[in-house]
Amino acid sequence: MKSFRHLILLIAYLVLPFHAFSSTVLIPMDESQKDHLKSYGAAYWVLSKSVSVDWLLNYRGGSFAFQHAPQLENELVVRGISYQVISDAQYNTILTQISDPEANMDVMKLEKVPKIAVYTPKSKMPWDDAVTLVLTYAEIPYDKIYDEEIMRGDLPKYDWLHLHHEDFTGQYGKFYSSYRHYPWYQEQQREAEASAKSLGFKKVSELKGAVVRTIRDFCAGGGFLFAMCSATDTYDIALAAEGVDFIESMYDGDGADPNAQSKLDFSKTFAFKDFSLVRNPLEYEYSNIDMQPQERGLTEPNDFFQLFTFSAKWDPIPTMLTQNHAKTIKGFMGQTTAFRKSLVKPEVVVMGENKEVGEIRYMHGTFARGTWTFYGGHDPEDYQHLVGEDPTDLALHPNSPGYRLILNNILFPAAKKKKQKT
Repeated sequence: MKSFRHLILLIAYLVLPFHAFSSTVLIPMDESQKDHLKSYGAAYWVLSKSVSVDWLLNYRGGSFAFQHAPQLENELVVRGISYQVISDAQYNTILTQISDPEANMDVMKLEKVPKIAVYTPKSKMPWDDAVTLVLTYAEIPYDKIYDEEIMRGDLPKYDWLHLHHEDFTGQYGKFYSSYRHYPWYQEQQREAEASAKSLGFKKVSELKGAVVRTIRDFCAGGGFLFAMCSATDTYDIALAAEGVDFIESMYDGDGADPNAQSKLDFSKTFAFKDFSLVRNPLEYEYSNIDMQPQERGLTEPNDFFQLFTFSAKWDPIPTMLTQNHAKTIKGFMGQTTAFRKSLVKPEVVVMGENKEVGEIRYMHGTFARGTWTFYGGHDPEDYQHLVGEDPTDLALHPNSPGYRLILNNILFPAAKKKKQKT
């Protein structure tokens, strides 16, 4: 009996120090972080190892924390990420600070690895849009899917879908005036028409309309949609124009309905209302949703927008989507640069805007059981990205606040849903 007690004491002696000195890895996301973008990839990788991650909302720029293990720490070293190993006692002090009712902070538990799909032709390279560029840099895996995969019903396999520089109206980006004689434009049109025919549609515009309605249903079922640049306004235009032909003959082979504008149904859209189509097929614009350079009156030196601050404990979703080490974000252009505020539905949550010129740059909403986020512009670190330009080297911009907004959306689907506060 005595020897049994000694054995118990020995076990306690060996085990208790381990727990007393167990530790937590903290990845700070404030100005002290060497590589904010790769930090998101590290958090994703930790989740892939079945280790939960705490997202510390509004604590040091939206830091990450997880239980220490040597292999996890080694990965941070390899990726060149700033981190600290702190005792669990120190981490509990941080959690106490965060839980203070007066502190605009909260802990969001990340528990699952989001399955990510990017809507893009297989022929596109990773630097053709900002999201594939930053996913590649951050080492976050994703699948490429396009019209064929969507129409055969693949979307429910994924948690998150990204749309970028896409034209869902079937007008090939309205590049006809400038690029119709270029081989790449002609090949793009041939491929699109062949794809539409193979999937049972007479026109590309009809195929794209079916695609956006399938994506709408994906959101309704609980999917997360993120869109940038022209995939934002053309998505809503295609929803509003269901059954309406507003496409001219050089795009779809026949004339447009002269009464198309009056037939738009804005009740079907996610974000925009009361917009007017740009009917000129030679004009490089789809509608008046997008703010034009001459009315914006902004150039690269003075083009900025402000992120909103939300209550971490009461508004966790927009808080997650706006985590950053900066609140003033450099503006950047795209085929769709900024959204005219007067045409945005009142229920939309505005997360970033330039109030002085009446434009919204970053916004969010819900649709049935799912959510969507629209972000204006093409590349947060290339002010005016032109066709044929070299890709952005994100190794030169590892702390980009503009790119962080994209990656907030990547991790958002990993969050454990909390009970609604009442």
